[in-house]
Amino acid sequence: MFSKACEYGIRAMIYIAQRSRQGERVGLKDIAQGIDSPEAFMAKIMQALSRQGLVQSVKGPHGGFYMDTQASKITLAQVVRAIDGDHLFTGCGLGLTECNEKKPCPIHDEFKLIRNKIRSLLETTQVGEFNELLEKGVLHLKRI
Repeated sequence: MFSKACEYGIRAMIYIAQRSRQGERVGLKDIAQGIDSPEAFMAKIMQALSRQGLVQSVKGPHGGFYMDTQASKITLAQVVRAIDGDHLFTGCGLGLTECNEKKPCPIHDEFKLIRNKIRSLLETTQVGEFNELLEKGVLHLKRI
């Protein structure tokens, strides 16, 4: 459903929100290790998220990526749009370029319902919502 970049981006944002809550800035290497992603790929993703203003960064020996309390209210939909654009919310379930109400694909109506539920979920879920459950070890962000 999500591109690999988007998966890593969402996980990174949740990870940074958690660490920022603890008053920390997180380096690229720590993010990559913390969410089990390739560091070089993560650098490109973090650059895109930073450019969109979804995370802040400070250079130097005590630098890294962080979020203020307002940024932890960023929705998962904002992260998806920053990395993958709006295609998840508007695209055809079969990948057709010409699929709409007037010219639907075979799964158009059913997929539209699913797509709308996904949009609703992502637009109402904030990256900072998972902090407590991550700290308790109930949730995780990398393969175990």
